[in-house]
Amino acid sequence: MLTPLFKPVLLTARNPTPMTGEGNNTYLLAAGDGPATLIDAGVGHPQHLADLAMALEDRRARLADVLVTHGHADHASGAAALALAHPGARFFKQPWPGQDEQYAVAWRPLADSDGVVAGGEQLRVVGTPGHSPDHLAFWHEGSRTMFTGDLVVLGTSVMIHASRGGDLSDYMRSLERVLALRPAVLLPAHGPSVTDPVKLLTAYLEHRRDRERQVIAALGSGHATVEAIADSIYHGLDAALMPAARENVRAHLEKLRMEERAFCDLDRWRL
Repeated sequence: MLTPLFKPVLLTARNPTPMTGEGNNTYLLAAGDGPATLIDAGVGHPQHLADLAMALEDRRARLADVLVTHGHADHASGAAALALAHPGARFFKQPWPGQDEQYAVAWRPLADSDGVVAGGEQLRVVGTPGHSPDHLAFWHEGSRTMFTGDLVVLGTSVMIHASRGGDLSDYMRSLERVLALRPAVLLPAHGPSVTDPVKLLTAYLEHRRDRERQVIAALGSGHATVEAIADSIYHGLDAALMPAARENVRAHLEKLRMEERAFCDLDRWRL
């Protein structure tokens, strides 16, 4: 449970899609009569901007900082609109060269173990790469709350976009690192808050191990391409979600290749 003194304000980014669910969660930390911090920038939807302005006005606060968990568009593309609406705001994220330049703000760098003050509260930056190479989480020690970006989503799994910098080995290490902190609450960028983090993180790790066993079995059965393996594992999945499924399969295959348990020749994979 969150402590009474630590009450992040949930502001939805108003961008529902098959991949984002009901849309992104952004979180406002505002102590009142002072600087406030927004975690994740959303996509610049006018209603999100209006919701933020109202929340700031209610707390007599001003937006000082925006902390972005990672550079995917649903988390970072709203930065330019926020900068226009709040000219004094600063924007922070871990650098991702080749990705960050598309967002027209002056990014300030964040790195693992940095400390930041957000709405009068001290947060620690926790490097959690895997879903993307620049992925960060933000840890509030006092309430044992972590803002986890796209690390987990309650009720479903997270895509590892292997062809765009995702790394399954890193991702599993990030899950284990967060699990070791024994958090009380996770506040993800999609879906509801997680009030039993140990159970969810443990299930996520076991799910990935199960999926790896499925990929190995598919290879052993003669399925040699990413598409064939994905079709055999995700049979019946909504067609809109199949590209993400194929990316997850590719992430597992790349992990197996790094571990010298599989190899690829002209897009055909074998154990």
